[in-house]
Amino acid sequence: MTTEASGGQLRRYGAEGLRLVVVTAAYYGSAELGLEQELVRGQITPFWPPTGIALVALMLWGLRMWPAVAVGAFVVNVTLGPSILPVLAIAAGNTIAPICACLLLRRAGFRPTLDRLQDALALVFLGALGGMVISSTIGTGVLVAADALPADDFWAAWSVWWTGDAMGVLFIAPLLLAARTADLPRGSPVLRSAEALLLLGGTAAVTLVATRSSVSLLFLVVPFLIWAAFRFQLLGAAPCALTASVIAIYAGALGSGPFAGQDLLAKMVILQAFNGTVALTALLLSAVITERNQTLQALQDACDDLTEALTQLAADRPLSKQPLRTDSIHSASSNPQRALGGNRQRGA
Repeated sequence: MTTEASGGQLRRYGAEGLRLVVVTAAYYGSAELGLEQELVRGQITPFWPPTGIALVALMLWGLRMWPAVAVGAFVVNVTLGPSILPVLAIAAGNTIAPICACLLLRRAGFRPTLDRLQDALALVFLGALGGMVISSTIGTGVLVAADALPADDFWAAWSVWWTGDAMGVLFIAPLLLAARTADLPRGSPVLRSAEALLLLGGTAAVTLVATRSSVSLLFLVVPFLIWAAFRFQLLGAAPCALTASVIAIYAGALGSGPFAGQDLLAKMVILQAFNGTVALTALLLSAVITERNQTLQALQDACDDLTEALTQLAADRPLSKQPLRTDSIHSASSNPQRALGGNRQRGA
């Protein structure tokens, strides 16, 4: 092996190792943020960002990223207990779930650009709601089997676990995918930037009011999401949806507003319904508008190409006038009798 080839292989290994470290660190750091809103046993939270990070890493860099996910899950749970074997089982569930979700999305022909309606539907139903059943079932079952959780609390804890993992996929994955493909134009108008800030601030303000009021006002968030999707597509709708979800999850943990006086399972039903509505509105509408814009752009490009082709054709083959037959004119003028005779014969 030459020195150059050896150096290239070392660089590839170095880049791969760096990715593993980055994914592990991001998993652990986001898990610590998610645990700030824990509701059950100090380790089950209604918002678990690491699942979104893990799924995006597996989709973009391949299934070989699974060791980073597994190490991150183990490091997070080893300090939470209950013992080493249950921790290993929980870490395995947290690793298997995003892997299965990634395989399901691949099977469905998912594109990370999220520019089609079918991509948004696949992420919601296969990546989030379907794939995360694995981690929630394994994790909650392990805690009950290890006597760390009463059997009667299985479904309530399972609902929190499933909600947290699903929300991590629904809100973190689109945000990372949108940021990855973001192409902000240089010299953006000040009014457009102000509009984006107004959208984000308005979403936060309305969600705060809705989650502090005893009257059900959570539906007021939807117009802001529609506005963001129409104006900025996923790049604008994803941050607004994440902001609304985080504020609602915090209100659910405090038991304020529409969550006041509700038991844990009822809180999770309300929270899952709200977050599901927010995520579906943001993802589906953004995908539909992006798909429409791409179709219009394709039609415009086709019209431009056709116009250019017609212009070139007209330049290469100009319209030519029928030439006058001057020889016949001269012949008729020089022998008028012959011409008249021919006419009489034709008349006869």
